[in-house]
Amino acid sequence: MENQNVYLKPVTLKNILKFAIPTIAMTVFMSFYTMVDGLFVSNLIGTDALSAINLTAPIIQVITAISTMLATGGSAVIMKKMGEQKSEEAKEDFTFLILVNVFVGIIMCLLGYLTMTPIFSKMNLSLEVRGYCIEYLSYYLIFTVSILLMNNFTLYMIASEKATLSFLCSVTGGILNIILDYIFIAGFDMGIRGAAIATGLGYSVTAIVGFFIFYSKKSLLHFKKPVFRFQVLIHAATNGCSEMATALVTGIITMMFNWTMLHYVGEDGVAAVTIIMYVLMFASSLYTGYSYGVAPILSFYYGEQNHKKLETLVKISLKVIAFISMITVLSSLILTRPLVSIFTRPDNPVYDLAVTGNQICSMALLFIGFNIFASGMFTALSNGVVSAILAFSRSFVFMLIPMIILPILLGVNGVWLATPVAELMAFVLSIFMFVKYRKRYEY
Repeated sequence: MENQNVYLKPVTLKNILKFAIPTIAMTVFMSFYTMVDGLFVSNLIGTDALSAINLTAPIIQVITAISTMLATGGSAVIMKKMGEQKSEEAKEDFTFLILVNVFVGIIMCLLGYLTMTPIFSKMNLSLEVRGYCIEYLSYYLIFTVSILLMNNFTLYMIASEKATLSFLCSVTGGILNIILDYIFIAGFDMGIRGAAIATGLGYSVTAIVGFFIFYSKKSLLHFKKPVFRFQVLIHAATNGCSEMATALVTGIITMMFNWTMLHYVGEDGVAAVTIIMYVLMFASSLYTGYSYGVAPILSFYYGEQNHKKLETLVKISLKVIAFISMITVLSSLILTRPLVSIFTRPDNPVYDLAVTGNQICSMALLFIGFNIFASGMFTALSNGVVSAILAFSRSFVFMLIPMIILPILLGVNGVWLATPVAELMAFVLSIFMFVKYRKRYEY
């Protein structure tokens, strides 16, 4: 079957990169146009509006958490069935999980509208920043279902060997977002609501294209009359719980960063955190893209019990991650000032805060790649428990401890140092799990 050729080819660096590069390019571009969104907001509206986008991020992460769980967990379950030659059952499950996501999107959208005003009212924010937060989220939530479908269709396109199309959708959505940002903010003077609408419309491109792609029976995965299998839903949820945990605790940790910065330096600190998060997100997108790209292949090899190919794929992947890690650390350190100056001028107090913070946080890039790959690998191997332990420990437990202790000892620099320390502790745990389960999966 032509669509399955990638799973039957020899496991070489060339073949892996040929499959993974479109996904890497897609995630890099998605992070890039998220940065551009912040660029327009900070330069055309102000750093207060940039702070507001970061303050709304935890709510958005909570809203998308369940969908992220079902997308990553469901993809692994479905591709494992494809490897077991249960293609018709896999298509039924695929359609069922997409419908579940639509339902989840509607519920989470309603919850978002009900809770956002009480949440921001309880935070120690200026009236201007609070107004920006509520305005931005009010318009962003309109696109909740489209954004959740985008999360799902992105992964399922990759699994269906349509990573290039997924990349093109992301590029198109990103370009649309950038153009609409300028039109809505600079042209129509719509302010921060223009940024929210532009982002929502940009994300909707993949959702719309994905619907037509998976409606066609020519696709390796396509819509079929769904069958409700409660066990499939449980398996997908369990398998993808690490990704949901990551989304949830990332939101919690983001709130902690924001509250700590508000305590030490006020809203300028929140703006500085936002800039550094953009830089880390951009670098991390390389690892995330690679992990997403190879995950369907890992699941397929695991499903057909091809341990030799699985072992080769893991070894090559570790070398790729190590190489990317060195490049991202050096690039982030060298380009710190140029990157920060894109968002704010040197005479703005946010500038010095962000420069210092980025120089310290760049050390985390030595470990982030391996941590992301380790969690993604265990998800692909249908071991959601280990993946969840890695993700939860990395994103919450290991981050919480230094976030509480280091700022007390070192002040603002302690806030920045928390991220590298947390990633180092997660790296040690990832190595332990990797070694512990090596014989079980024979990688």
